[in-house]
Amino acid sequence: MDWDKLRIFHAVAAAGSLTHAGDSLHLSQSAVSRQIRALEESLGTTLFHRHARGLILTEQGELLFEATRAMNKRLEAAAARIRDSAEEVFGQLRVTTTTAFGTLWLAPRLPTLYERYPDLNIDLILEERVLDLPMREADVAIRMKEPSQADLIRKKLMGIRIGLYATQDYLRRSPPIERLDDLAGHRLICQASSSPQVAAGATLVAQLMTQEPRSVLNINNYFGVLQATLNSLGIGVIPDYITEDFPTLVRVLPEVESGEVPVFLAYPEELRQSKRVAVFRDFVQDEIFAHRRRNREAAA
Repeated sequence: MDWDKLRIFHAVAAAGSLTHAGDSLHLSQSAVSRQIRALEESLGTTLFHRHARGLILTEQGELLFEATRAMNKRLEAAAARIRDSAEEVFGQLRVTTTTAFGTLWLAPRLPTLYERYPDLNIDLILEERVLDLPMREADVAIRMKEPSQADLIRKKLMGIRIGLYATQDYLRRSPPIERLDDLAGHRLICQASSSPQVAAGATLVAQLMTQEPRSVLNINNYFGVLQATLNSLGIGVIPDYITEDFPTLVRVLPEVESGEVPVFLAYPEELRQSKRVAVFRDFVQDEIFAHRRRNREAAA
C-alpha cells in the first residue's frame, strides 16, 4: 500500500475536508482528490461520503483511519525517541493523571520543571479514565493504583490516605466533633459514590454515611471537595497529598482515615531510554522527597 497516499488519506480524514488537508500538506485540492480516488481504486472501496459541508468517513474509511491513527502515533513515538538521543531535553510529553492530582499537586509544581527544561512541552491530560499507554494515548501516567496494562515500567511514588478536614471557621461555629457519631451534627463533603474513585475512599465514605450526617454535599472530584471545604461548608473527606499544601485546614478525628492508597508512575517499555520521561520522573520524585523533608522538619 502506498505510504504517501495513506499520509494524505489520514490528513483528509482528520480535517474532514480536501481543502484543509491540502493546506496542511501544501498540496492543491485537486492533487489531494486524485490521491484519495487512487487509494479508493486500489482498495476497491469507498472511503468517504461526499457532502456539501465536507467529507464523512464510510465504515471502511473508519477502519483505515483507525489504522493510520495508530501508525501516526507510533511514528511520533519513534521521532521522539530519535530526538531524545540528543543531549537537549525538548519536545512534547503527554502526561495523564486524575483531575485532583493534576490540578492540585502537579500543576503548581511544574514551574520548577520548566525552569530546568524550558523547551519541554507538557500536554497534561486530566481525567479519571485510564488511558492506554502501550497504544500511546499518553507517554506517562500517574495513577492511584498499580497499572495493570502490559509492557509498562512502574514505579511506586508514595502512599496516601484519605481523612477528614475542616477550617477553623467551620469548627468554631459548629457543634463539637470528638467522636465518629458526632458527624450526625455536621455536613459531610465527599466525592460522589457514582464518580470513579479508589476503593479505599469509597469504603471510608460508606463508613461515614452510617453515622447519618446532618447534610451531605457530593461532588464528582476532589478539587470541588477541597474548594467547598476551604469555604467552610462542612467537613471534607480529602486525600492527604492535597491538604498538605493547605495548612489552614484542620485534621478532624485523626484516627478516622482510609487504608493506604499507592500512587504509581508508569510509562511504556519503549520509552525506557527517553530523556523527556526520565527528567519528568526524576522531577516528580524530587518534589515528593522535598515535601516529605519539609514535613519532617516542621514536625521536629
